[in-house]
Amino acid sequence: MKIDPQFPAHWKQYLIQSGYAALAVFIITIILSSNPVVIASIGATAFIVFAMPENVAAQPKRIIGGHLLGFFIGSCFAVFPFMDILFFKAVWFAASVGVTILLMVILDFEHPPAAGTALGMTLVGYSSSSATAIIASVFILAFIGYIAKPFLRNLV
Repeated sequence: MKIDPQFPAHWKQYLIQSGYAALAVFIITIILSSNPVVIASIGATAFIVFAMPENVAAQPKRIIGGHLLGFFIGSCFAVFPFMDILFFKAVWFAASVGVTILLMVILDFEHPPAAGTALGMTLVGYSSSSATAIIASVFILAFIGYIAKPFLRNLV
């Protein structure tokens, strides 16, 4: 294990951006949901937005488009009737992630955490609270990332 060579010179920026990410996730969690699907995928999105703001996956269109695709595809896959049989469940989970990845790259919405949204939604199924939480949280993070981008630097 070695410490990032940029850290000593920019430690304040590392702390500030990590703090912003934690604050954003805290606010989203308090306001919107305690749904584990939302928390897991949004936590990964917060990492991209605050630690890798110049990365292509941090673009608002990719954050929003990727998560909306993952949400929609996962919700559709959640209605498979044989989810109580482990083999079929595993095939269906894998297929939901594969279809989400395929559509993200075709539609130019590449955002890796959105594959987790698809998997999570396939697991828990559609609910209006999940829809509200995912849609609102991705718009909030995309907006924060867009507004804060001039003040953020790549930490990775």
